[in-house]
Amino acid sequence: MAAISNDWLEPLKPEFSKDYYKNLYRFVVEEYKSQVVFPPSEEIFSAFELTPLHEVKVVIIGQDPYHNVGQAHGLCFSVRPEVEIPPSLANIYKELQDDLGCYIPNNGYLVKWAKQGVLMLNTVLTVRAHQANSHQGKGWEQFTDAAIEVLDKQDRPIVFLLWGAPAGKKAAMLHNPNHLILKSPHPSPLSAYRGFFGSKPFSQTNEFLVSKGLAPIDWQIENV
Repeated sequence: MAAISNDWLEPLKPEFSKDYYKNLYRFVVEEYKSQVVFPPSEEIFSAFELTPLHEVKVVIIGQDPYHNVGQAHGLCFSVRPEVEIPPSLANIYKELQDDLGCYIPNNGYLVKWAKQGVLMLNTVLTVRAHQANSHQGKGWEQFTDAAIEVLDKQDRPIVFLLWGAPAGKKAAMLHNPNHLILKSPHPSPLSAYRGFFGSKPFSQTNEFLVSKGLAPIDWQIENV
């Protein structure tokens, strides 16, 4: 199992010695030995590695990783460049086009966002192949909640994009008046028409960042 090596390590270090994490660690190691599990073990903490704590400006919260072959690489909603764009991400791109005029790219690889300070965090960081939610309730939620608490304590403006009911529940953990919380329905085909479309999260995020003297996010994902 990969390790966190940047400035996330210090605030999250207390979690690693807690009983729940020790049990989670044993479970995950055994799963990777005995099952097909996504993402690859070296990419479990990619969201933290690609977006160091001091660089986080925006947080997008997902649920658990994509569970089909070759999709998940450690960032919520993102897939590798050669993989077909999943339906929820296709709807994110539609809203991005309507909101900011970005063209819809030919890939779903969102690393460009991560490198600009967009933390794309699933609440569960691993999943068995073809078994959605199979690693829920094993301890990942407690770990990622700890990360959200760390973010809430940061003394600088951060935008939280909470899409769907599970992500929306995280708003109860956020008490810092410096932050902006934008909640909407999930971008999945089941719910996007209930209020995700037209919610303009990307322009609202950039307007907030600029108002705080921060550089806006370049949301355009380029074709490959």
